[in-house]
Amino acid sequence: MDLPSTSSQSATGRPALATIAVVGLGTMGSGIAEVLARAGREVIGIDVSEAATRRAGAALAAATARSVTKGRLTEQEREAVLARFRTFTDLAAAADADLVIEVVPEDYEVKQRVFRELDAIVRPDTILATGTNALSVTRLAAESLRPERVLGLHFFNPAPAMKLVEIVSCVLTAPPAVEAVTALAGELGKQPVAVGDRPGFVADGLLFGYLNQAAAMYEAKYASREDIDAAMRLGCGLPMGPLALLDLIGVDTARTVLEAMYASSGDRLHAPAPILGHLAEAGLTGQKAGRGFYTYEAPGSSVIVRDLQTPLDGSPLGSGRPVSSVGVAGSGTMASGIAQVFAQAGYDVVLAARSQEKAEAAKAAIGTSLGRAVSKGRLTEEAAAATLARITPAGSLEAFSEVDLAVEAVAEDLAIKQELFANLDKVCRPGAVLATTTSSLPVIAVARATSRPQDVIGMHFFNPAPAMKLVEVVRTVLTSDDVHATVREVCLKVRKHPVDCGDRAGFIVNALLFPYLNNAIKMVEQHYASLDDIDAAMKLGGGYPMGPFELLDVVGLDVSLAIEKVLHQEFRDPGLAPSPLLEHLVAAGCLGRKTGRGFREYARR
Repeated sequence: MDLPSTSSQSATGRPALATIAVVGLGTMGSGIAEVLARAGREVIGIDVSEAATRRAGAALAAATARSVTKGRLTEQEREAVLARFRTFTDLAAAADADLVIEVVPEDYEVKQRVFRELDAIVRPDTILATGTNALSVTRLAAESLRPERVLGLHFFNPAPAMKLVEIVSCVLTAPPAVEAVTALAGELGKQPVAVGDRPGFVADGLLFGYLNQAAAMYEAKYASREDIDAAMRLGCGLPMGPLALLDLIGVDTARTVLEAMYASSGDRLHAPAPILGHLAEAGLTGQKAGRGFYTYEAPGSSVIVRDLQTPLDGSPLGSGRPVSSVGVAGSGTMASGIAQVFAQAGYDVVLAARSQEKAEAAKAAIGTSLGRAVSKGRLTEEAAAATLARITPAGSLEAFSEVDLAVEAVAEDLAIKQELFANLDKVCRPGAVLATTTSSLPVIAVARATSRPQDVIGMHFFNPAPAMKLVEVVRTVLTSDDVHATVREVCLKVRKHPVDCGDRAGFIVNALLFPYLNNAIKMVEQHYASLDDIDAAMKLGGGYPMGPFELLDVVGLDVSLAIEKVLHQEFRDPGLAPSPLLEHLVAAGCLGRKTGRGFREYARR
């Protein structure tokens, strides 16, 4: 059979896919129709509901009116866009379409019925695209009269703003069909990513596993919904926390996607958390219902309102211990950054290293950091000088004898930390709070190296400490209430956002982040998608500031492997087993940017 030309213009001078039908005019379908009409395509909008067709027309009118107000469209251009969009309630209107994009509810029987009806309506060369993000494209194609013209075309919500389009081909799809829609995506100003047919494809395949783990973490009462969401926003730079994002997507939709993924992968990380089923069955499906993980002002509103789970204003923790002086143990980047944070907040800081020379070098590094802040106008020279003056370098822990809070930031090695805490126990005065910055080791194991485990707590800063706002506050079963209250108060005084979590591997951020990174590596191992496509998918489709492979190379592959091993050892889930590819790269000394080669190669400086 003949398929539309893959060039951007046909022999008649018209675009290769000039007339496009969009079946299903909900939020996603209306958004896709807007993108197509703005790009000069004739758009046939079809929905069984007349109300839906009216809403779609009104949405396009409102969006183009805003564009005129902002000077992005002229009134004449707006009228042309509106004229290119026609709506119908009968599938027969798709008869002359070059491409049909189906965006009906995520139900296989519904989609199959639409495709069966379209088979009897459209031309033999018309391409049929499904907008599914969870169902089998292969199955839909196999049951079509002309399977070679069927593929997946997965836009992201909101379609006018999101740049990613996943183009899904199966073993039955003809290459010219893929080429035609790939060219169309480029002409729409989108970034097309070619993927194979498996539930979730790239972006949702990685995203929904992470969302599921966050739901399970909340269900286990490990951390509050507010702390889980704040941790991922502030610790990873994400635009939304996972539980708020589940409410936006729809809890029922997320459950459907995860069920399809689990049926395909058998990976327990994809088995929907029970709370998703409970919420969905209760009709608490998120923003669209007015309640999900959070409660909203009204159905369809994004404004969160207080409910019974909302934390009370102010600290309910009671009073903490007074802190005026802080000791920081270590001489690396993290120790220097933490010392700078405390000194900038007005605390007297003792910075102790293994030698006086190392301590002096660490203080000099802080001076350089402060100098950069001055040059960028973020700090005055007077404030920088005062901050540096508050830091006293020392060559041993003996200098901690009078500090109120001691924070260690030494190597991520349990034996080293235990030895250091045993020394702190001897040196620090009674009543001093002892904090570890570990990101993966059990805080209780460090605390038991002292005679006062009630005074020990985790205080996990993120790198670079002066810039990152998050601190994970990790209390053990032995940590006293006033120590917990002290550290939370201190976090607020140094302008950090504290989140509470229990003493288990990965805490909040790493426990959610590293399984996601590990699954991205597995996609490459399985030759499902390339590094570049996966990174592009997560940045453009998920709003991530960095793609997973960019992030892995920055963090360090050895560090990443160590954290993944700790998670696997603690939770014993086969899905958390580190990817063999990651282990091979680490064994080869390819550790990321710091060695010049990780998943990618970097120019040596």
